[in-house]
Amino acid sequence: MRIAIGADHAGFELKQILAADLRRLGHEVIDQGTDSDQPVDYPDFAEAVGNAVLAGEAERGILVCGSGVGASISANKLPGIRAGLCHDGYSARQGVEHDDMNVLVLGARIIGVELARELVERFLAAQFNGEERHRRRVDKISALERRYAKTA
Repeated sequence: MRIAIGADHAGFELKQILAADLRRLGHEVIDQGTDSDQPVDYPDFAEAVGNAVLAGEAERGILVCGSGVGASISANKLPGIRAGLCHDGYSARQGVEHDDMNVLVLGARIIGVELARELVERFLAAQFNGEERHRRRVDKISALERRYAKTA
């Protein structure tokens, strides 16, 4: 699977670990930065990962920041991105199966490496089940994006 991954300075170390794990597992990793632990702004990396997913360059995305909150908020501003902040295995799997989540967001200051690895594994293994009730809800999310989209 092609996976875009990005992080701010607080998530840099965990991003590096996860990217190496993903490569070892045979995934193609598109690293959107950052490339150090020097202070940067998480919206820049949320946009880069989201755009890679939207353009079809990556099938899924992973974002890491300190709490995960800022990256999640930022990524969800991109129409078509359904980013979920997950700190438990159920949400990482169910977010894909029921909500068609395409970007997993992790808080590097909240969870440890082993839990992060488990969440990535569950996220990547899950597939949207396409049941009518879930499709209807995802369609309503898309309708909200269209309804509230601002034009320049």
